[in-house]
Amino acid sequence: MAKIQMKTPLVEMDGDEMTRIVWQWIKEELLLPYIDLKTEYYDLGLKHRDETNDQVTKDSAYATKKYGVAVKCATITPNAQRVEEYNLKQMWKSPNGTIRAILDGTVFRAPITVKGIEPYVKTWKKPITIARHAYGDIYSAVESRCPAESKAEVVITEKDGKETRLTIKDFDGDGIVMGMHNTDASISSFARCCFNYALDTKQPIWFAAKDTISKKYDHRFKDIFREIYDAEYADKFKAAGMEDYFYTLIDDAVARVIRSEGGFIWACKNYDGDVMSDMLATAFGDLAMMTSVLVSPDGNYEYEAAHGTVTAHYYKYLKGEMPSTNSVATIFAWTGALRKRGELDEIPELCNFANKLEQACIETIESGVMTRSLSILSSIENKRIVDGKELLLCIKERLDALLA
Repeated sequence: MAKIQMKTPLVEMDGDEMTRIVWQWIKEELLLPYIDLKTEYYDLGLKHRDETNDQVTKDSAYATKKYGVAVKCATITPNAQRVEEYNLKQMWKSPNGTIRAILDGTVFRAPITVKGIEPYVKTWKKPITIARHAYGDIYSAVESRCPAESKAEVVITEKDGKETRLTIKDFDGDGIVMGMHNTDASISSFARCCFNYALDTKQPIWFAAKDTISKKYDHRFKDIFREIYDAEYADKFKAAGMEDYFYTLIDDAVARVIRSEGGFIWACKNYDGDVMSDMLATAFGDLAMMTSVLVSPDGNYEYEAAHGTVTAHYYKYLKGEMPSTNSVATIFAWTGALRKRGELDEIPELCNFANKLEQACIETIESGVMTRSLSILSSIENKRIVDGKELLLCIKERLDALLA
């Protein structure tokens, strides 16, 4: 078949470790033979981020604003051990956090469900989508050690110079302190993204925070969500025959989620969404079967897998072993980006290819061909366990049959 032609490039953000290897395999086996792939490439590998003083991460985010659609490989967020291992200039911030702050979007994460892998929570019948606020909070926080006998304060200086000082703690002994923030504008964008996504997908939406304890910070989230829903979305939800927006405390939401049948969007603050999306991915089967898309208020999209760089598999690969790495979520990052590019540029062939590639992935696993992590979970008989590269070749074989 002739290669599918693209009009506008995707922003391609390369990453680290085993996912960087898999990234190249996916392009070589599943994309380049079928698509005249156009991308604007940014190397977000840790070494290159260090060489550019993290400017490459910012550049990739601004490119996403320019072109509208990006696809991102998993990247390392360095800790002290990584600073030493890679001889870094400093402990760079999370690239995802940097990109989210620039795009001011919401992350929607949902599991990829396949026959033979049942959720750990037996009441779940439908996927649960996590909507994670992608700005501020702990990911943009400042923090410090506090020596004994020190005093930590929050100081708010208004435009006219008026100061408000709030004591956090008078430290008798050594301690630590953190200051974090959010903005009304970002919370409002988050709310609108969530309500629009709920309308688009016809799913009920919940939001949960802890306003009983955080009477200013979390309560502001609660108030903004309610104000925007009542003013802009209540009539739209009613006209669509949908359930009303539902707010509850985060601990109550956890209990309700476990007892639910699924099939709804659970909107969470930044840290809550980070944690709960991993919990849901694992409970539905495997973190390597979790999609993630960052949607900005002005209509930009960045697709990635929800998992990390698979460090343990990378070290095996460096020793000459071929690890059993599940690449499905990374493949779905590419298909999500290609489908969205096809929708925006009106290229139905590109959308169809993305759909067929996803179908090939699911049918391959449901036929019994899967990596080791999935084989432990699957109830399918006569499973065939394959390594990461072999899985891609099996998906390619099924893709060719579907396209033919």
